[in-house]
Amino acid sequence: MTRVKRGNIARKRRKRILSLAKGFKGSHSSLFRTAKQQVFKSLKYSYIGRKLKKRYYRSLWIMRINAAVRPLNMTYSLFIANIKKNQIGLNRKMLSQMAILDIEGFNILLKQIV
Repeated sequence: MTRVKRGNIARKRRKRILSLAKGFKGSHSSLFRTAKQQVFKSLKYSYIGRKLKKRYYRSLWIMRINAAVRPLNMTYSLFIANIKKNQIGLNRKMLSQMAILDIEGFNILLKQIV
């Protein structure tokens, strides 16, 4: 049986993993076996992080809305209930942006729903 030389295939595979591991600390960026484990772990974390980002932003918007309605003697849950009851189609992201950037408009909205 003749000898088969694999050529560049193995080197290309290893270089791809090591290029993904660029910037990792210590041997996680230079040794193939540990770099491979760390790359798989980082890809898993990035997948999870894309899901968590949505949760974090929603909770941030809720905190901002809550902070904006508290000085006017209203709670967040009561505010959202009134928004839904009056069929105002603004989502939490837009409400939070209004609370930060357009305070007058947000106060007009508050007076309209109360």
